[in-house]
Amino acid sequence: MTIRRLVFTLFMPLLALMLSGCGYNEIQRLDEQVKAAWSQTLNQYERRAELVPKLVSAVDAYMVNERAVLTQVTEARAAVGRVQITADDLQNPAVMQNFAAAQGALSSALSRLIAVSENYPQLKSDGLFRDLMTQLEGTENRIATERGRYVKAVQEYNLIVRQFPTLITAKIFGYQTMANYGMDRQDQIMRDPEVRFSTPAPAPAR
Repeated sequence: MTIRRLVFTLFMPLLALMLSGCGYNEIQRLDEQVKAAWSQTLNQYERRAELVPKLVSAVDAYMVNERAVLTQVTEARAAVGRVQITADDLQNPAVMQNFAAAQGALSSALSRLIAVSENYPQLKSDGLFRDLMTQLEGTENRIATERGRYVKAVQEYNLIVRQFPTLITAKIFGYQTMANYGMDRQDQIMRDPEVRFSTPAPAPAR
């Protein structure tokens, strides 16, 4: 065994012990926990985005006089699809705020659409619309649940990278506090919607 290999063999266990004692392993665990929690949250955001075109299509034939509301929903959904986030952006508050703003605009537009639907009794009795509304409500509830878990995971992570002595380890390895939004992949969050507005065909002349 060469001297270099002998030193390496003796040094590595000591280094591992030092990193473990300084919280390196715990930082790694919490970092992965944050990413996993966000992945689950993102799944629910994607599911909501997939429901939007179906919902707009279902109400389109009824809401002949509500083109502004339908347009707002479609544009908000498209804006969400244009937000690009990578794992590195978990520590970028500006990017996270843009993501939050896009999702908030979509939530507001959907709320207006739901409010307007109350003025259409025939729409409310439509089976497809009721089914989509049930799915949307369930998705919103799951988003709230997963967001709560994500926020908690971020809080635990931020706490340990701010505490002594783990803050020293965090600084050495470049770990920083995270905002409350992020993702762990580089692909597009949602695809642009394919929604076609149409009006009911006119009744045949008698």
